[in-house]
Amino acid sequence: MMFKPIKHVKVSDEIVDQIRNLISQGKLMPGDRLPPERELIREFDVSRPSLREALNALVTMGFLEVRGKRTFVKSVASESMENPISLIIKADTQKIFDLIEVRKAIETWGAFHAAERATEEDIKQLEKIIEEMRKAFEMGRSWEKQDADFHLGIAQATHNTIQTHVMCTIYELLRESMARMFRDRTKVKKLIDQHYKIFMAIKTHSPEKARERTLEHLNFVELEVKASTNQKK
Repeated sequence: MMFKPIKHVKVSDEIVDQIRNLISQGKLMPGDRLPPERELIREFDVSRPSLREALNALVTMGFLEVRGKRTFVKSVASESMENPISLIIKADTQKIFDLIEVRKAIETWGAFHAAERATEEDIKQLEKIIEEMRKAFEMGRSWEKQDADFHLGIAQATHNTIQTHVMCTIYELLRESMARMFRDRTKVKKLIDQHYKIFMAIKTHSPEKARERTLEHLNFVELEVKASTNQKK
């Protein structure tokens, strides 16, 4: 017999499929918060037990995570990549250069595609992040979050779901490494200026220039990390 009988699909399975598809399409991004349970019940038009069964299944699969009373979209690569990479770098600080090398490969082409594909909303978001980083720096506050947000924002502007999830995976590593290596205010100002040049290339939809500016930025980061590492020897 060629065909198999059609089985009844559980309501919770349909919810799982919908949310999983929205994540794979990039309509739900890592870090996005799902609406409250009551709102989800109304939108899906399902019972509370069916919704909870679906959300629990998605948490088990690694698509969602619960923080307090809220449910968030999780980077699908996080557990399989971030912790081992972090441990490798802590065990051998020279491996930070391997991370920078990978960043050059991923982010230069990410900037290239972002310049081709960025929407007006993407551009406004990147501009807002740069402005927040500049203000934090001028007020003497921590700026590392905005630095990592900028690089993540470029990945989101590629509208490539896999690229975004990979960048989310190394997000914390970016924050930690920049905080350790960049304490000189003159050099932090250079970082911000370089971000602005990358941003302008994306805003003007200049892919090759965006790629070049990103490589210049990461070459600068690499040189500064080398200098910082040599000073500690």
